[in-house]
Amino acid sequence: MDGYSVRVPEVVCLGASLTLSGIFYYLYRKSRKTVERLDEAPHFTIDGKLKNILKEIPGACLQYAVIEGAVQPVGEPLTSHFQKEIVGVLQKIMLKQQRLVWNGLSSTWTDSELVLHQRVNAVPFVLVGSDETTVKVLCPLQASGTHMEITHEKFHQLNYGLGDIVGQYLSGEKIKGQLETEEMLKVGATLTGVGELILDTDGTLNLRPPSNSTQYFLGNMDFDTLRQDQENVAVWWKALTITSALVGAMVVLWVGRRYYYHLKAQWQREQERREFERWQADVAGAEAPQDAAEERVENPCVICLNQPRNCILLDCGHVCCCHNCYRALPRRQCPICRQDISRVVPLYHV
Repeated sequence: MDGYSVRVPEVVCLGASLTLSGIFYYLYRKSRKTVERLDEAPHFTIDGKLKNILKEIPGACLQYAVIEGAVQPVGEPLTSHFQKEIVGVLQKIMLKQQRLVWNGLSSTWTDSELVLHQRVNAVPFVLVGSDETTVKVLCPLQASGTHMEITHEKFHQLNYGLGDIVGQYLSGEKIKGQLETEEMLKVGATLTGVGELILDTDGTLNLRPPSNSTQYFLGNMDFDTLRQDQENVAVWWKALTITSALVGAMVVLWVGRRYYYHLKAQWQREQERREFERWQADVAGAEAPQDAAEERVENPCVICLNQPRNCILLDCGHVCCCHNCYRALPRRQCPICRQDISRVVPLYHV
């Protein structure tokens, strides 16, 4: 690869492509494995037979199972701070500052959010089946999935004076206002749980995060919708993996294309050198020595000033250098007019 080098942007693009492809593929495999585990997980109805099923299993534990039931609190439920008639078992109150930030690259204002305050409240709760059999849900805050719904949302717009507006433009940040939200898992909501199902020594049924690091789910949708959501996530990661890999392949092809043209140019120069030497040998036999000496004195190469001008540069047609100096040019450009040189032919003296 003499005279050929890979450019820094090409190295950066290829490295980024390989890195992102690896990350995306890891996330795809993780999502795909989650979908496979969901497909393999047994479905159980919360009723009196569930305890008997677990008693027959070694350790009274199923590492991954799907159950569905109605949410009921163990003790007093939580009451909404904004609508007193709403009660639940999980509550999340959040105050966000919404603002516009100036993006110098795109010369536009982009939306941004800053969490000013967040509070999560929880009380123990169970999933109740058709015959009042209950399964206690442990560690619900560690679960993935959508299981809370918005019970309150209010935007507080801020008013500013002229000085504040000028300051915001100078700082590149404009505050729009504050968004206050409350989310709750309501009492009586139907919840689908996917996790480790165990029968405790005191005879209570518990659903908890799997001990083998499989994803723990709580969702207010049915199992088929939950599974389809995870399937869509896996498809997206797969698409990103393929896209990133294709970008890397295009970079490799681009580098290979440049290297091919580099080799082609080297081959052409070598062919020109051989043809020129052959032509010069033929011409040298026909010319008198004294003529050659005069040529070297009267028409020296403009680069080395030692050898006669013995080649014609095309397409410009300038006769300005010897063939050795032509071969030493850093770029295939005429030293006189800087026009690109397509080919070179020897100069004949008659």
